[in-house]
Amino acid sequence: MDFFWNALSLIGGLALFLFGMSFMGQGLEQRAGGRLSGWLSKMTASRFRGLLLGTAVTALIQSSSAVTVMAVGFVNSGLLTLSQVTGVIFGANIGTTVTAWLVSLTQIEGGGLFFELLKPTSFTPILALIGIICYMFCKKDSLKSTGGILLGFAVLMYGMSAMSDAARPLAEHEGFRSVLLWFDNPLFGLLAGALLTAIIQSSSASVGILQALSATGQISVGATIPIIMGQNIGTCVTALLSCVGAGKNAKRTALIHLYFNLIGSGVLLVVYLLLQWLIGLPWSARGANAASIALTHTVFNLLCTLLLYPAAPLLVRLAERTIPDRGEEKNTESEQALPAALLDARFLALPALAIEHSRTVADEMAVLAVENIRVSFSLLSNYDGAAFERLVSREDRIDRMQDEIENYLVTVSGQPISEAESMTVTALLHQIGDWERIADHAVNIGETARTLSEAATFSDRAWQDLTVLRAALDEILALSLLAFREDRIDAAEAVEPLEEVIDDLRAEIRDRSVARLCRSECSVEVGFLFTDLLTDLERIADHCSNIAGVLLSASSGGLRVHDYLERSRGCNEARFEEQYRAYAARFALPRS
Repeated sequence: MDFFWNALSLIGGLALFLFGMSFMGQGLEQRAGGRLSGWLSKMTASRFRGLLLGTAVTALIQSSSAVTVMAVGFVNSGLLTLSQVTGVIFGANIGTTVTAWLVSLTQIEGGGLFFELLKPTSFTPILALIGIICYMFCKKDSLKSTGGILLGFAVLMYGMSAMSDAARPLAEHEGFRSVLLWFDNPLFGLLAGALLTAIIQSSSASVGILQALSATGQISVGATIPIIMGQNIGTCVTALLSCVGAGKNAKRTALIHLYFNLIGSGVLLVVYLLLQWLIGLPWSARGANAASIALTHTVFNLLCTLLLYPAAPLLVRLAERTIPDRGEEKNTESEQALPAALLDARFLALPALAIEHSRTVADEMAVLAVENIRVSFSLLSNYDGAAFERLVSREDRIDRMQDEIENYLVTVSGQPISEAESMTVTALLHQIGDWERIADHAVNIGETARTLSEAATFSDRAWQDLTVLRAALDEILALSLLAFREDRIDAAEAVEPLEEVIDDLRAEIRDRSVARLCRSECSVEVGFLFTDLLTDLERIADHCSNIAGVLLSASSGGLRVHDYLERSRGCNEARFEEQYRAYAARFALPRS
């Protein structure tokens, strides 16, 4: 009966350990926020920099699997080449060893104040108390994330202690001891380590389980070596699964990760067994503990990196041989359309990075919308059927991009994200809708231009008025694009007074058009076309106002755009009036 309860306690400790590791990793990722995306984007510089950043990011988020999946996504999106990604993979294997050293604190033994302070039983309760206060009562995202990190770490340590405490009595059970002795067979240890890690998809967690079992005193140092090698092989399963349905280079990335661990494990295992056979290694028969396992894990990954870093180009070539290019498909993946490929499900593991990629795609969408408006303006004075077809094709692409971004951001919002990230997602969803509507108005203007080219034209005075209004529209589009792409508050603040000027211009130009119509200076058909055109131009300015308003209201901590604009105008009435007068003088209509 005691065996049953101890086994149950071991399973409960494992559950706490896995949950704590996951919760701590989420907190670390949220605490790092957008900085992770900046670091990851710099991995393209060189293989060595990729190694350093791969190590740092893996140590930070406590998951080599997540970083490797990120690397697959970067290659699939064309942001990294196969040659560059090898450094990231090497670094991820080194960074994952940090967790084992943290876990080894649970088995510290010895007296004295220094050793007592290092034991988790001394500081974990304090960390848990601070963590729960920050997590439950603090409003600031950074403090809540810090609380999550401390809570996750505390739960991880409690889970590890529970596993170790439950494992010690199990060592007295004959059947359990005989199972542990199976690990003395190198082949069985290698397969066991690979299988366990493949199931739980975390080498850090499987190493932690091995450290807990070492508390029984029945596992030798020599037995842990092949198990750790197997764990490094098993962690490749996550990357292999993530590349299903991806391009050739993404699959090659997963294979590079697999080959790195297979070759490294194979070579080092053969070397270890030869040394054991030739000269004997007395220390390998000693009982393993958490610290020796952490040391073995670290030394193994460092040796693998030293062994295979110079051979990185050979690993790339081996992956390319395994998945060769075929005829007409050659090099097509490197030319796949960006930035839509950035909306890759693999990046959802790091929501901050996924949001940043959504911003990149939204930026491209905004640029295309502004380009369409400029083309439509040119069509009014010089209609070109081919140019109009290209405009319509771009508008279709903008529609698709909007759908892709919206679907992706909805998925991102389902991930554990901070309040600030949630607001960014909401703001982006609002803004891409306005950019899509601006692109729709570009098509309307193009259709008006087509009708004019077939049957009629505007009067010279109408063209003069339109020239002024178009100049104002060019200005407000440029300001809105600058504010959107670079988060420029000063540019966003200048949009609203200019939008008021455009409203006034539209009203005055419409009155002039009605007067010309009454004087029979233009036909009713042309008058209707002109009115429709003015409506499209005014609506474009309205959408620009919405885009800038979202940025301004988000910067103040809310997303009530119109309320914010009214309140802001009241608070800064003098500045608003100054900008309004300046734009009104700059975009004044010629006298009729």
